[in-house]
Amino acid sequence: MKKGLCILGATGSIGVSTLDVVGRHSDQYKVIALTANTNIDALLEQCIAHRPEYAVVVNEVKAEQFKTKLKTSEVSNISVLSGVKALEFVSTLNQVDSVMAAIVGAAGLLPSLAAAKAGKTVLLANKEALVMAGDIFMQAVNESGATLLPIDSEHNAIFQCMPAGYKAGNTTKQARRILLTASGGPFREKAIEELHDVTVEQAVAHPKWDMGRKISVDSATMMNKGLELIEACLLFNMAPDDIQVVIHKQSIIHSMVDYVDGSVLAQMGNPDMRIPIAHAMAWPERFDSGVEPLNIFEVRQMDFEKPNLERFPCLRLAYEAIKAKGIMPTVLNAANEVAVDKFLNEGVKFTDIPIIIEKCMAGFSADTADSLEKILQVDQQARTASHKIIETMLA
Repeated sequence: MKKGLCILGATGSIGVSTLDVVGRHSDQYKVIALTANTNIDALLEQCIAHRPEYAVVVNEVKAEQFKTKLKTSEVSNISVLSGVKALEFVSTLNQVDSVMAAIVGAAGLLPSLAAAKAGKTVLLANKEALVMAGDIFMQAVNESGATLLPIDSEHNAIFQCMPAGYKAGNTTKQARRILLTASGGPFREKAIEELHDVTVEQAVAHPKWDMGRKISVDSATMMNKGLELIEACLLFNMAPDDIQVVIHKQSIIHSMVDYVDGSVLAQMGNPDMRIPIAHAMAWPERFDSGVEPLNIFEVRQMDFEKPNLERFPCLRLAYEAIKAKGIMPTVLNAANEVAVDKFLNEGVKFTDIPIIIEKCMAGFSADTADSLEKILQVDQQARTASHKIIETMLA
């Protein structure tokens, strides 16, 4: 029987890559639901190609426009839903076996958590679900019996390097350290004093990966790696001091696991998100991803270096947040989303991003994150605080 698939964030880069893989294995997967925020033209094309039962357009105005477009198309029988609650609805449908959680930012938390509570196979590309509500999310996975498979290239690489039969969230005494690789982004070698003048266009031009604008900025500041650090602590139940971030500009090794016997296992491949997506979709088997085989002779050399925390203060702040625990990762994430959005709209400088985050974190104590309601409340409080910090900076 085909597995029913729901893709949260279908028109983003992860969603598009997922549908590419699905198209290669239509005998194994049936698309049940596709969701988008506002990109209804891309969503319509996807609906025509994959014929889902449901389409969700979160923006209600765009949803009405989408319904109009759908009426004159060849797939006019698709059920169209709108609003954030519709994301949770399609994530928990009986006919859905797997949920690709690919909505960027805090908006992806609730539908991803709903899928986990419903016992689905959660293909997790949304970092914020674990960064904001890690303990609650992992508890939901354990209580429901859901299967959690990481999609981030680094976490998927670590998962592949773990012992046979490993389940996300468990501790393994065989592994003593994780080496979490990072490309270093577009400003790895740029003079620190020149970062103040970085433009939006420069920040979103990632040298290796094709990603959305927000994630590309996070990569440029290395907050993306900071969020991945927090995520790795939860996915693999390891202390932050046992996870070493390593800059590897070639992006061929996607991460490594250091074992107690001195062995270091690395997962390698071309920088293409279809590899981790195909791995998770086929798990515990494997199938074709559509990615060209790695030509090891073209690699020639691989470089590794420690990140400079003066150049990348966002990575330092992420270490501080996960060590503080409680609500601090939630505060970190909220402040970062506000700061990056303001930068993308040319309201603050690139170098203002970590300043805003650090000032926001300083206004909160490391209280416990013991309920979803509290996490969502803190998220809003941190966003409000970040906007006030920005207003003060621009005054």
